Amino acid sequence: MLVLALRSVRHRPGRFVATLLSAFLGTAIVMAFGSLRDTAGRPGVDEVSSATLTTSAEVVGGYGSLLVFFAIASALTVSVRQRSRELELLRCSGATPAQLRRMVVGESVAVALLGALLAVAPAVLGGRALLGAFQDSGQVARSVGYRFGPVALACGVGVTSLAAAGAAFLALRRVTRRRGRPGRGRTFLARAALAAGAVSVLSTYAFSATDAALMAAPAFGAILLSAGGALSVPRLLAALLEWCPAGGACGWLAVRTLRRRIDELAGTLMSLTLFTGIATATLSMQAVESAAVRSSGLVESVDAKNLQTLNLTVVGIVVVFVCVMLVNSLYAATTYRRREFGQQRLAGATPGQVLGAVAVEGAIVTVAGVLCGTVAALAGIVPFTMVRGGAVLPHEALGVWQAVAALAAAVVLGTSLLTARQVLRTPAVDAVAAPA
Repeated sequence: MLVLALRSVRHRPGRFVATLLSAFLGTAIVMAFGSLRDTAGRPGVDEVSSATLTTSAEVVGGYGSLLVFFAIASALTVSVRQRSRELELLRCSGATPAQLRRMVVGESVAVALLGALLAVAPAVLGGRALLGAFQDSGQVARSVGYRFGPVALACGVGVTSLAAAGAAFLALRRVTRRRGRPGRGRTFLARAALAAGAVSVLSTYAFSATDAALMAAPAFGAILLSAGGALSVPRLLAALLEWCPAGGACGWLAVRTLRRRIDELAGTLMSLTLFTGIATATLSMQAVESAAVRSSGLVESVDAKNLQTLNLTVVGIVVVFVCVMLVNSLYAATTYRRREFGQQRLAGATPGQVLGAVAVEGAIVTVAGVLCGTVAALAGIVPFTMVRGGAVLPHEALGVWQAVAALAAAVVLGTSLLTARQVLRTPAVDAVAAPA
């Protein structure tokens, strides 16, 4: 099966482009921040610089590891789902489920290792740039020299390989299991994340306005609530679509298609919810904190600068990965609908109506994901602002939310419509006759 996996990668590389891109970007980020830990371990580095570099490497490295897993899992789920007929043919030819798992996992790990190898040079450049940014802001001494060492390599290769293997196993299991009610594991994780997030958010009221760790509790709570909402939003959208009104041909076609494809859209909905919740909560709370420090006339401490840098960096990583996940999954899923679009056109739908239906689908998915993430973000923002400044909802949050929602809508609608427009260039008869 390992030989078959390598042959599959060599002969049909196009199906692994999304996984390769996710592994490449993820490994580059993880190794770039891992190199800060190597740099902190060099002889002669002072305690303040070492603490700054170590904290950044650990915090952002942890977030990066989770996002690498989600990005690769999103790409692999789409890829494995589109190969369902091929996998079923292998089953009918005598392949056992264990052999199929080894083949898919072997393909994924091979592609991930290639992505990790290609990411070494960008990671070195990125690590140097990060060290320079810390030195320019006064958080790290100018005398500290850069080092790319074993910690960076071990983190990058290890995290990417494990993420690829785990994501491939889960993707294959999700696609090959029988359709039915959502798994108990997902329901348990969603409820556990929501409960833990609520506890973390409520613990904000135990802090005072001057506590250095005030932002930690609501920010972590918002992340947990976003994760719980991300796991629950596909089921909520499916329930809402049962009574959602459908106006016109485009609306009717979009709602009907969404009801049928709700499982396929789970990755997109989860990405949108996580992006909206984490980005809105983190940036809004950081804006409130920065405004409070400026109004007090105090000079920001090194710890405050570290926290601001970490918050902005984490949000930046989330934005990059979510955009990659959405573009990859939407492009692959829309391209795979070539035959479906052809059948709709042969049944009487015009290309404009098909594009209109795709636009309505994207709008519904965007609204559902953004609203769920917004609720999670507000659950963290409101307690923080009440304790920090006495306000219920800061004016900074509106501008942040508008920017986040606009970016999410632009990525979803832009990718879906541009890909659908490209797919519709194929004549309807040829699209229907093409292999699925």
